[in-house]
Amino acid sequence: MKVLVALILLVQLPVHKAVPAAPPPPPLGCDDPESEAAAELAVNYINDHSHHGYKFALNRIENVRVLPQGPNNQILFLELDLLETKCHILSPVPLENCTVRSFEEHAVEGDCDVKLQKLDGKLSVLASKCHSHADSAEDVIRVCPDCPLLENLNNSEVLTGAAAALNEHNSKTADAYLKLLEIGRARIQFHPVRLVFVEFAVAATNCSAEESKANVDACQLLPEDESNFGFCTATIATEPTTDVQVDCKLYGHQPGVSYPHPGQDTSAGLLPNVQGFTNHNLRLSHNNPVASESSSSEFPTSVIAAKSVAKRAVAEAAQHDKVVRPVGFAPPPPPCPGRIHYFKI
Repeated sequence: MKVLVALILLVQLPVHKAVPAAPPPPPLGCDDPESEAAAELAVNYINDHSHHGYKFALNRIENVRVLPQGPNNQILFLELDLLETKCHILSPVPLENCTVRSFEEHAVEGDCDVKLQKLDGKLSVLASKCHSHADSAEDVIRVCPDCPLLENLNNSEVLTGAAAALNEHNSKTADAYLKLLEIGRARIQFHPVRLVFVEFAVAATNCSAEESKANVDACQLLPEDESNFGFCTATIATEPTTDVQVDCKLYGHQPGVSYPHPGQDTSAGLLPNVQGFTNHNLRLSHNNPVASESSSSEFPTSVIAAKSVAKRAVAEAAQHDKVVRPVGFAPPPPPCPGRIHYFKI
């Protein structure tokens, strides 16, 4: 009897069902606001740590991966496609006001892997690895057969043209005598008139252009606390007649902005790593020195290897997806890659 009563009481006890665990959040998409904010921070970081060539702008977020590290702590890995702008790296113009070079100007693309940490809602860059390359000549010619292509920065015509353009400026200005820092890019048009288009960074010296005529060797770059950098664009006609058109603008002193090799002889406007190349490679590999040891700035090989695997998986899934869809069905866009901001090369 006691056993029967116990069973009846047991049946009447409230049943507490297990609450199912909350589903994991959906993967972060490449066009999500959080990804865009992380990419903006990453691009600014890359430009701030680049010392030669031009600023780059975001063209596309290729992939984003989030690794939870604990409460309010995440590690983000971004794969970014960038495009070269017309702003030299020394220019004070904000990136959002810099014009991206058009496809017809022989665009230069940057590929970057960036590691960030989001701790208590605040993003910071831990490390970045980048390289850049010009679009293929075949791609440019296919769209614009008559467009001049990028020329090697150490091409003799380019060097001669840059020197002639700077001499032309210094011979006519009443302001500071300028010295060449580096050639940024150059193109050559072969017909109907042979033209050299060259862009180069310059710096003011402690001499006026008039004073330099007496002893140009005495003209030295201004010290860092007075430095004044600038930029020149020039068009030099060499055939059938010779003509030089040059426009130089100084930026004015920018506290905290320096050129990394002020003591180097830059009379040729070249650095050892650009000879034989058409563009300054965004060969940037930088680890944030303030990154904590627990958030190592190293890129795990598993993440890097996962790139090709993920892209191959997406392609295979698209190829083998034979599911019949109703008329008018529009599948949601994949979370990555993201939208193209300018153009694809």
